[in-house]
Amino acid sequence: MAFGWIEEQARARRRAGLVRALRPRAADCPLLDLASNDYLGLARHPEVIEGAASAARRWGGGATGSRLVTGTTEAHARLERELAEFCGFDAALVFSSGYAANLAALSALAPHGSLIVSDAGNHASLIDGCRLARGTIQVVAHADPEAVHKALHTHRGPAVMVTDAVFSVDGDAAPLARLAAVCRESGAGMVVDDAHGLGVLGPGGRGAAHAAGLAGAPDAVVTVTLSKALGSQGGAVLGPAPVIDHLVNTARTFIFDTGLAPAATGAALAALRVLRREPERAARARTVAATLHARLAAEGHEAVRPDAAVVSVRAPSPQQAVAWAADCRAAGVAVGCFRPPSVPDGVSRLRLTARADLTDEQIEHAVRVIGEACPVTRRTASTR
Repeated sequence: MAFGWIEEQARARRRAGLVRALRPRAADCPLLDLASNDYLGLARHPEVIEGAASAARRWGGGATGSRLVTGTTEAHARLERELAEFCGFDAALVFSSGYAANLAALSALAPHGSLIVSDAGNHASLIDGCRLARGTIQVVAHADPEAVHKALHTHRGPAVMVTDAVFSVDGDAAPLARLAAVCRESGAGMVVDDAHGLGVLGPGGRGAAHAAGLAGAPDAVVTVTLSKALGSQGGAVLGPAPVIDHLVNTARTFIFDTGLAPAATGAALAALRVLRREPERAARARTVAATLHARLAAEGHEAVRPDAAVVSVRAPSPQQAVAWAADCRAAGVAVGCFRPPSVPDGVSRLRLTARADLTDEQIEHAVRVIGEACPVTRRTASTR
């Protein structure tokens, strides 16, 4: 049988406790949400919903074509201008997803003969972008500027260093300012995925790259997603105008992909404007994350101190992580459950995402449920 090997892989997943399954979510789901990436609580904001509806009424259900044919509307151009201005870059280019944006940035900016230095903890989309690029890939130790320096020091020719700004598994932040100094010393460019920093870090939520002084830098390119803090869908690449022009002409996930749907474009633009008007949402998301961490660590959980809005609670096994998540759900709280191969260190964990719109009462309820559903032996919590 041509695909008989698939069943053997399925059996192996079942034995390891790594089976994944889709779970459709009802529109009126009663669970307290600590699993989504809606960091600022904007996905259901009235202005964001109206932004989506208004764009759909005006432009229709889909973009109707690739961006270079019919898929670019006035709304796309407006979103790109406002996003670039907000984050402090010359220009922006919107894609149908953050994944597509990362594939575009790396495949277009690392030609044959170049070196790509990639952090060991990078997101799958960055890893796949490196694989699609024609440069030589060197994976270096996680969040280690000295390792990046050693890799770049031995290379002669074009080079680019790629890293998440905030790593999605543990929620720790990359030392962007130190990495930038290392790259500039070697004449290398930087590609920074700020998916988990936009809307949470930096002044008014302008992102980790902005906070590190990379905004507008001629040697820095930043990718973001519109599906997390902005509560919509899609992604974007921010950077110098010549780089954005280069992507328009060479990035395959831009040229050959249908443009972002008008509704998602309108929603992201509306969310960006809410964030401009209410910058305190960014600080609130960080406060909620810090509170969740402090309370869970005090109860003995191995919770990693968050640098943004992700709180990681490590579990002793994949099976235990699944059981914990199921018990939390049964008690009314939805939490993320990360297991291999989604975790680069092989350690399963619950992944909690803080939201700016969580009340103190909801935080207390979540901590109580997690404490009861995830019993642990008392130990010193991890503080990095």
